Amino acid sequence: MKREYDFRGGKRGPVVSVSKRKTRITIRLDEEILAWFRSQVNRAGGGSYQTLVNEALRQHIQRTREPLEKTLRRVIREELRAASVPSHITIDNKGWP
Repeated sequence: MKREYDFRGGKRGPVVSVSKRKTRITIRLDEEILAWFRSQVNRAGGGSYQTLVNEALRQHIQRTREPLEKTLRRVIREELRAASVPSHITIDNKGWP
């Protein structure tokens, strides 16, 4: 360590600049919710749980804005994928294979 440091050219404030598109808020979350987001970050090898919370909120907003038909189609695709329906089976617009 140096004996003295020259701070004449220094600036006050945070070392890392904060995005102008983001606003600092105080929010209370259930401990389980926060723990889940933090575990996701740890499993991914690092990052920011706040970014994951932001992305989850963004996806929720996007899904609540999508038309009902699009929502239903998305949910059906997800459910079919989860049920492992063979990809060679197609379903017509009346719901029959």
